[in-house]
Amino acid sequence: MIKQEKINYWLKSAGHDWTVAGHLFEKGDYSYSLFFGHLTIEKLLKAFLVLKFDEQPPFTHRLVYLAEKSNLALSAEQMELLEIITDFNIRARYPDENSHFTENAPKSLLKQTLRKSRE
Repeated sequence: MIKQEKINYWLKSAGHDWTVAGHLFEKGDYSYSLFFGHLTIEKLLKAFLVLKFDEQPPFTHRLVYLAEKSNLALSAEQMELLEIITDFNIRARYPDENSHFTENAPKSLLKQTLRKSRE
């Protein structure tokens, strides 16, 4: 696959995930909307890494790591947002037996975080 095909793969997949995030948000499923928001940002960062370095992006879900690896100049607030989004993603992927992601995530925080994710 050539470089542009790789970039297009990540961008197309990110676009699909953002559409799903929007559908979930409209239905009031904010926690999993944010989960798909995370996937969107992750894939956009991976597309940027391919664009910049023309190499396979790392197999990770850690947004801050991907942003740092790409040498993006992000503000402290943006980096903190990436940390928050990653935390929600990890709790959704790997819930422990004592907590349920959808029950413990405050809806107001999820809504606010997803809105900021759009930026």
